[in-house]
Amino acid sequence: MPADHLALDLAVTIRHDGHGGVADDLAEPAGLTRWVRAHAAELQADLAAGPHTAAGFTADAAALTAAVEVRTAVRALFARAVLPGPPSSADAGRLPSAAQALDRLNAAAALVPVTPQLDWPQDGFPAERRTVAGAPAAADLLAAALARHAIGFLAGPERELLRACPAPRCVRYFVKEHARQEWCKPSCGNRARVARHHAKHRAAAGGDPR
Repeated sequence: MPADHLALDLAVTIRHDGHGGVADDLAEPAGLTRWVRAHAAELQADLAAGPHTAAGFTADAAALTAAVEVRTAVRALFARAVLPGPPSSADAGRLPSAAQALDRLNAAAALVPVTPQLDWPQDGFPAERRTVAGAPAAADLLAAALARHAIGFLAGPERELLRACPAPRCVRYFVKEHARQEWCKPSCGNRARVARHHAKHRAAAGGDPR
């Protein structure tokens, strides 16, 4: 997954639970721990200044609150990005305004100012590393990292390809990868076609004069 798709993956931690409801993968610290560790490659450089590596990250209540606040801002801005289409139905009625979401996202990104540094060993290749002042809390490091990834995605070209999946019961966002793509994954397309088929037959039955 490209680095800036981390914001998309954060947004879809709210998802259809398979039983007609909505599941939240970040409902508790253990869920955030699993999610961060699953994205260790993308987050390692951002979290290296903290007390944990990304692969060994363990979330607490503060980290969970910080991550969920960034996710809420991301989903609000995703809802803006897909206009004039409808947003995900999972939380559309509970999201902050776009202006509030922008303030929240920018404030999170500013929690940990990052300075790029160039490393270039005599016998190696140049590489960029990031340094931060002091010893930021793990929650601040994570919130700032997630916000920076979200800013990168929303300011980039793929924002215009963002869609809310229209399949029945799906609440995911996705990036449209080709012109004919309508749903986030094939199973949603199958479910949408079945729903249309049943709706067509119900309409036909309702119009039968017998």
